[in-house]
Amino acid sequence: MLAGFKSEYPAGFSRNPQIEQARLARLEQAPPSGSQAMVALLARVLGVGIETADMLVQEVFSRNLRDRRAVARYAGLTGSPDESGSKRREKGLAKAGNARVRRGLIQLAWRFLWFQRASGLAQWYQARTAQGARRTTMIVALARKLLIAFWRMVTVGEIPAGVTLRPAA
Repeated sequence: MLAGFKSEYPAGFSRNPQIEQARLARLEQAPPSGSQAMVALLARVLGVGIETADMLVQEVFSRNLRDRRAVARYAGLTGSPDESGSKRREKGLAKAGNARVRRGLIQLAWRFLWFQRASGLAQWYQARTAQGARRTTMIVALARKLLIAFWRMVTVGEIPAGVTLRPAA
Protein backbone atom coordinates (compact mmCIF):
# COMPACT_ATOMS: atom_id res chain seq x y z
CA MET A 1 0.00 0.00 0.00
CA LEU A 2 2.82 2.42 0.84
CA ALA A 3 5.43 0.86 -1.44
CA GLY A 4 5.32 3.73 -3.97
CA PHE A 5 6.16 6.45 -1.47
CA LYS A 6 9.63 7.86 -1.20
CA SER A 7 11.44 9.69 1.53
CA GLU A 8 10.83 13.39 2.02
CA TYR A 9 14.57 13.90 2.02
CA PRO A 10 16.83 13.92 -1.05
CA ALA A 11 19.11 10.93 -1.58
CA GLY A 12 21.88 10.87 1.00
CA PHE A 13 20.09 13.37 3.26
CA SER A 14 17.88 11.00 5.24
CA ARG A 15 18.33 11.39 8.96
CA ASN A 16 18.53 7.66 9.61
CA PRO A 17 17.70 5.16 6.87
CA GLN A 18 17.13 2.33 9.37
CA ILE A 19 14.47 4.35 11.19
CA GLU A 20 12.79 5.24 7.92
CA GLN A 21 12.80 1.62 6.74
CA ALA A 22 11.43 0.46 10.10
CA ARG A 23 8.64 3.06 9.89
CA LEU A 24 7.67 1.91 6.40
CA ALA A 25 7.75 -1.74 7.50
CA ARG A 26 5.55 -0.95 10.53
CA LEU A 27 3.06 0.90 8.34
CA GLU A 28 3.01 -1.94 5.80
CA GLN A 29 2.34 -4.58 8.46
CA ALA A 30 -0.40 -2.66 10.26
CA PRO A 31 -4.00 -3.37 9.27
CA PRO A 32 -5.40 -0.78 6.82
CA SER A 33 -7.48 1.03 9.40
CA GLY A 34 -7.05 3.63 12.09
CA SER A 35 -3.76 5.47 12.15
CA GLN A 36 -2.23 3.54 9.23
CA ALA A 37 -5.14 4.58 6.99
CA MET A 38 -4.72 8.21 8.10
CA VAL A 39 -0.99 8.12 7.28
CA ALA A 40 -1.70 6.63 3.84
CA LEU A 41 -4.34 9.28 3.11
CA LEU A 42 -2.10 12.18 4.20
CA ALA A 43 0.88 10.78 2.29
CA ARG A 44 -1.19 10.88 -0.90
CA VAL A 45 -1.07 14.71 -0.80
CA LEU A 46 1.75 15.97 -3.02
CA GLY A 47 4.39 17.60 -0.82
CA VAL A 48 3.56 15.50 2.25
CA GLY A 49 5.88 12.57 2.82
CA ILE A 50 5.57 9.50 5.00
CA GLU A 51 7.58 11.02 7.85
CA THR A 52 5.45 14.17 8.04
CA ALA A 53 2.21 12.20 7.70
CA ASP A 54 3.29 9.77 10.41
CA MET A 55 4.32 12.60 12.74
CA LEU A 56 0.98 14.40 12.26
CA VAL A 57 -1.05 11.25 12.87
CA GLN A 58 0.95 10.08 15.89
CA GLU A 59 1.25 13.51 17.51
CA VAL A 60 -2.05 15.23 16.61
CA PHE A 61 -4.70 13.25 14.77
CA SER A 62 -4.60 10.22 17.09
CA ARG A 63 -5.81 12.46 19.94
CA ASN A 64 -9.48 13.13 20.51
CA LEU A 65 -9.56 16.88 19.90
CA ARG A 66 -13.04 18.35 19.85
CA ASP A 67 -12.80 21.10 17.23
CA ARG A 68 -10.48 23.06 14.93
CA ARG A 69 -9.54 25.53 17.66
CA ALA A 70 -8.39 22.70 19.92
CA VAL A 71 -6.31 21.26 17.06
CA ALA A 72 -4.58 24.62 16.46
CA ARG A 73 -4.07 25.15 20.21
CA TYR A 74 -2.47 21.73 20.60
CA ALA A 75 0.06 22.57 17.89
CA GLY A 76 0.75 26.00 19.40
CA LEU A 77 -0.32 27.82 16.24
CA THR A 78 -2.59 30.35 17.93
CA GLY A 79 -1.94 33.94 18.85
CA SER A 80 -0.79 35.18 22.20
CA PRO A 81 -2.97 38.15 23.17
CA ASP A 82 -1.71 40.88 25.45
CA GLU A 83 -4.49 42.81 27.16
CA SER A 84 -3.72 45.62 29.52
CA GLY A 85 -6.58 47.97 30.31
CA SER A 86 -8.02 49.19 27.03
CA LYS A 87 -4.94 48.13 24.99
CA ARG A 88 -5.25 44.87 23.13
CA ARG A 89 -2.50 43.54 20.91
CA GLU A 90 -1.02 40.27 19.73
CA LYS A 91 2.41 39.38 21.09
CA GLY A 92 3.01 36.75 18.46
CA LEU A 93 2.77 32.99 18.47
CA ALA A 94 1.74 31.18 21.64
CA LYS A 95 4.60 28.80 22.30
CA ALA A 96 2.40 26.68 24.58
CA GLY A 97 1.95 23.78 22.23
CA ASN A 98 3.75 20.81 20.75
CA ALA A 99 6.99 22.31 19.40
CA ARG A 100 7.77 19.33 17.17
CA VAL A 101 4.40 19.61 15.45
CA ARG A 102 4.71 23.39 15.14
CA ARG A 103 8.15 23.20 13.51
CA GLY A 104 7.05 20.39 11.21
CA LEU A 105 3.98 22.32 10.10
CA ILE A 106 5.97 25.47 9.33
CA GLN A 107 8.28 23.39 7.12
CA LEU A 108 5.28 21.64 5.58
CA ALA A 109 3.67 25.01 4.80
CA TRP A 110 6.72 26.13 2.81
CA ARG A 111 6.84 22.76 1.02
CA PHE A 112 3.09 22.93 0.37
CA LEU A 113 3.53 26.27 -1.44
CA TRP A 114 6.08 24.64 -3.72
CA PHE A 115 4.13 21.46 -4.57
CA GLN A 116 0.52 22.74 -4.45
CA ARG A 117 0.67 26.10 -6.22
CA ALA A 118 -2.83 25.72 -7.69
CA SER A 119 -4.56 24.86 -4.39
CA GLY A 120 -6.94 27.24 -2.70
CA LEU A 121 -4.71 27.56 0.37
CA ALA A 122 -1.62 28.43 -1.69
CA GLN A 123 -3.62 31.00 -3.66
CA TRP A 124 -4.92 32.46 -0.39
CA TYR A 125 -1.30 32.83 0.80
CA GLN A 126 -0.20 34.42 -2.51
CA ALA A 127 -3.10 36.91 -2.40
CA ARG A 128 -2.37 37.92 1.19
CA THR A 129 1.36 38.39 0.64
CA ALA A 130 0.70 40.33 -2.58
CA GLN A 131 -1.32 42.81 -0.49
CA GLY A 132 1.75 43.46 1.63
CA ALA A 133 1.34 41.07 4.54
CA ARG A 134 4.56 39.67 5.98
CA ARG A 135 5.48 36.30 4.51
CA THR A 136 6.61 34.85 7.84
CA THR A 137 3.37 35.82 9.57
CA MET A 138 1.32 34.42 6.72
CA ILE A 139 3.25 31.13 6.65
CA VAL A 140 2.20 30.51 10.26
CA ALA A 141 -1.40 31.26 9.29
CA LEU A 142 -1.04 28.87 6.33
CA ALA A 143 0.40 26.19 8.63
CA ARG A 144 -2.62 26.58 10.92
CA LYS A 145 -5.01 26.34 7.95
CA LEU A 146 -3.16 23.27 6.65
CA LEU A 147 -3.35 21.53 10.02
CA ILE A 148 -7.10 22.14 10.24
CA ALA A 149 -7.64 21.12 6.59
CA PHE A 150 -5.67 17.88 7.10
CA TRP A 151 -7.54 17.21 10.36
CA ARG A 152 -10.82 17.52 8.45
CA MET A 153 -9.40 15.32 5.71
CA VAL A 154 -8.58 12.42 8.04
CA THR A 155 -11.65 12.74 10.28
CA VAL A 156 -14.44 13.70 7.85
CA GLY A 157 -12.88 12.87 4.48
CA GLU A 158 -13.09 16.44 3.16
CA ILE A 159 -10.25 17.05 0.67
CA PRO A 160 -9.02 20.68 0.70
CA ALA A 161 -9.93 22.70 -2.39
CA GLY A 162 -7.51 22.32 -5.28
CA VAL A 163 -5.14 19.95 -3.48
CA THR A 164 -3.51 17.41 -5.81
CA LEU A 165 -3.37 13.83 -4.57
CA ARG A 166 -1.14 11.00 -5.70
CA PRO A 167 -3.05 8.13 -7.29
CA ALA A 168 -4.15 5.44 -4.84
CA ALA A 169 -1.92 2.39 -4.85
